[in-house]
Amino acid sequence: MRAFFNKRRKLTAALFLIITTAGIFAFNENDKYFQIAKNLDIFAAFYRELNTYYVDDLPPEKVMRKGIEAMLEETDPFTDFVSEENLDDLKFMATGKYGGVGASINTSGEWTSITDVYEGSPMDRAGVKPGDIIVSMDGKSSKNVAQEEISRQLKGAAGTPLDMVFRNPVTGVETPKKIIREEINVKAVSYAGILKNDIGYIKMTQFTENSGAMVRKAVEQLKQTNPALKGMILDLRGNPGGLLDEAVVVANIFVDKNKLIVSTKGKVKNWDRNYETSEQPVDLHLPLTVLTNHSSASAAEIVAGSVQDLDRGLVIGQRSYGKGLVQTTRQLPYNTKLKVTTAKYYTPSGRCIQAIDYSHRNDDGSVDYVPDSLRKSFTTAGGRAVKDGGGIEPDAKVDPTYISQVAITLIRKQFIFDYATSYYYRHPKIAAAGSFALSESDFEDFERYLENKDYSYKTRSEEALDSFKSTAKKEKYYDAIAKELETLEAKMKHDKKQDLLKNKTEIKRLLEEEIVNRYYLQRGRIIRSLEWDNEVNTAIDLLHNPSKYKQLLAVAK
Repeated sequence: MRAFFNKRRKLTAALFLIITTAGIFAFNENDKYFQIAKNLDIFAAFYRELNTYYVDDLPPEKVMRKGIEAMLEETDPFTDFVSEENLDDLKFMATGKYGGVGASINTSGEWTSITDVYEGSPMDRAGVKPGDIIVSMDGKSSKNVAQEEISRQLKGAAGTPLDMVFRNPVTGVETPKKIIREEINVKAVSYAGILKNDIGYIKMTQFTENSGAMVRKAVEQLKQTNPALKGMILDLRGNPGGLLDEAVVVANIFVDKNKLIVSTKGKVKNWDRNYETSEQPVDLHLPLTVLTNHSSASAAEIVAGSVQDLDRGLVIGQRSYGKGLVQTTRQLPYNTKLKVTTAKYYTPSGRCIQAIDYSHRNDDGSVDYVPDSLRKSFTTAGGRAVKDGGGIEPDAKVDPTYISQVAITLIRKQFIFDYATSYYYRHPKIAAAGSFALSESDFEDFERYLENKDYSYKTRSEEALDSFKSTAKKEKYYDAIAKELETLEAKMKHDKKQDLLKNKTEIKRLLEEEIVNRYYLQRGRIIRSLEWDNEVNTAIDLLHNPSKYKQLLAVAK
């Protein structure tokens, strides 16, 4: 969603100044800059006349926002206008830092609850737990306050106090707490550890300042604690990217010095650049796997693409997002910025993995993915075939895991979250995150907990049948097939209790992850989830099978 000014700004005078200055130059009719100046003149004259003679007042800021929004519709979604009040969001994207209390929230009904507490944060030190309900902040009730507003109030300059009252979700006891905001640094490496005794694993969530150094340190520590490592897993799933320079630093951990990682090319040729590794790697030979999914984008794709193109390791999972565009920021008046796409980037083999062609639009303004017929082939350093125009294709594909409709409903209605909260207050201690498991009696207790809860839903088959019935009625076929549809609907009628049992394993895992989060926070949730993670287990199997690993890296004969 586009972000625009919320404060009144008198932009008209500035706009006229730009136009007047541009008007003193003489341009050739065919010159692009003449066309720009000409249309700016027309735009200014149009706005002046409209503002002067239109029957009602036209708020200048609102009208200008519409103009900016219209211009941005002609660009890609990564080009954006950043208002003064949203500069902190831009800073967070680059640094991973913000002023706040260190917690995530969710609003359900009248109240907002804490869903996650960051380890070592002000909230954590104050003893706030997931599930706690925010009753008030600085003396003002939080009842029926929108989640966005609660979030805004939790943020603030480091060192500023926030008087809060929390309600225990089980006992109902209300407790006041004074929280002192700090600079929260969201760690780029959310977890690093050893799997199956000999496989290193690093989960990287973003490419912010110094994130490459964090990954390097994690790799060095894993190697030091276990010199007999047989392989490394770098998990970039869900990683939206960030700073290009940090992607080069991460690749350099496993790639030799002075190797090309990525190059950028754009309209301003002076800005074209090759990015090469500049440091000695931590390990050139340790077998490496990089995990990606459709949400792995930008800098994450640079790392995955360079590892693949240089045949340094294997990419495992699903095709990545396909963002081959580079953005820079330009300063604008009144402490605002333009985040603008200035270049495309190319992996070492010379391919651009941009999946959507924003430069060519359909008549209705829509854009399309680059068709397979137009995707060009390139070769890795070892001669393997790779393609451009569609993200990073994994060397070992793993089908994505989809959760059932009943599980989605239990999550959406917060029944899994609420049960985990009640479980926490009934069990002072649990086993270690990696070994904790719900017993059969625990799951039966969860079933009893749901007995009076409404978690009704429609299966995807039922939704498809409803759509078919609607179409049949529109096309006058319904009366002829009504009985057959009723019979089919009766057969498809799902039983919530049976769906719960049919998807027991999945729901049990979701419960375990949420419960572990109460005791060991985000780190515990990650550790518990790794046991049944298909992509992670595929990577472990490949790293334990050197011949298969080498076979996937070899050129097909």
